[in-house]
Amino acid sequence: MSGGLYSTDKKDFDKTLDLTQLKPYGDTMNDGKVQVSFTLPIADNDKAVEAAKLLAKKMGLEEPNVAYHAALDKEFTFFVVYGGLSHTVDYTEIKVQSVDVHAMSMEETNEYIRENIKRKVVIVGASTGTDAHTVGIDAIMNMKGFAGHYGLERYEMIEAYNLGSQVPNEEFIKKAIELNADVLLVSQTVTQKNVHIQNLTNLVELLEAEGIRDKVILICGGPRITHELAKELGYDAGFGPGKYADDVASFAVTEIVNRETA
Repeated sequence: MSGGLYSTDKKDFDKTLDLTQLKPYGDTMNDGKVQVSFTLPIADNDKAVEAAKLLAKKMGLEEPNVAYHAALDKEFTFFVVYGGLSHTVDYTEIKVQSVDVHAMSMEETNEYIRENIKRKVVIVGASTGTDAHTVGIDAIMNMKGFAGHYGLERYEMIEAYNLGSQVPNEEFIKKAIELNADVLLVSQTVTQKNVHIQNLTNLVELLEAEGIRDKVILICGGPRITHELAKELGYDAGFGPGKYADDVASFAVTEIVNRETA
């Protein structure tokens, strides 16, 4: 519907929205209401609750309220704190690097490869270094995929090789050369002490040493991966949470074609 009480236009809903001073929305526009959770290495008692409130105030929360707290152990307590955020951001000034490509369906990607590349595309993926997690790489590579998005193994015009986890960068590159890979996918889930950055940087250095960095499309992904970070580290693209095989495949094949026609 349009107009009146049923309008879904934000301008009609509330005239006070100012994108140059953007705050969270809780119950009313600009109230800044947020909920945060954290753990403190102290016992669960009244003093601990007060400590959580004081920390919330230092985070910029006004009138913080500890909505929930529970002992995780004798000396660890989990808190959920509710309050109003006093800070704002200028949404109009935000600039974000993102992968600029139309996500094609599996069928569209297969047809695109037939028409423009005219051969199967070889994609090799793994969780490299000491990373033992396979959820991310499996979601992209395995035939069943994730959340209704089929993985690359199901694509007729893609030869997908999932090497699994804890694959040393040297072994990953060796296999890529053996298979004459067009695209390399690296998944990084473990991020403590920025170990993912160290490992991703090392992979680029090894590819350059082998003289094949410019011969492959290099893509990384993971919970703390952004396209901006990936580009800074020397990758062609980075995919974070909420991305699927469709997104990765679409970028990879169009990038192959773009390079061939450049």
